[in-house]
Amino acid sequence: YYTSTPGSCNFETQDQEWTAVCGLAQDTTDDFDWNISNSAVTGHTDPHTDHTPGKGQRFLYVNSSAQMEGNRARITTTKFFPASLGVCRVRFWFWMFASRQTGVLKVYTVEEHGMDILVWSSSRNEENKW
Repeated sequence: YYTSTPGSCNFETQDQEWTAVCGLAQDTTDDFDWNISNSAVTGHTDPHTDHTPGKGQRFLYVNSSAQMEGNRARITTTKFFPASLGVCRVRFWFWMFASRQTGVLKVYTVEEHGMDILVWSSSRNEENKW
């Protein structure tokens, strides 16, 4: 559900309600979608809970095993967050353990004219943890 910090969400919602509850939207122009789960989805290297064991258990995931190189899964915020200096921060936990299909996780901000600006990316896949 949505917490008191604007833009914050812990995904402890039912089924696919997370998009509305968390103020996020699936990009209709991408190649596949993000999903919500509370357990491993594809095998023994996947997380069995979220990053806060005992406090929550749901997380978003993409299953890249059935995708082709270059395919994208993209979610966007449904609310605008005004530009700021040292006030607005993006904070999240991620799990990207080794797979031949592991891609790149990227975070973009969109400037006022709609141009995407890359602010962070990772192709790290060496650690089996959040």
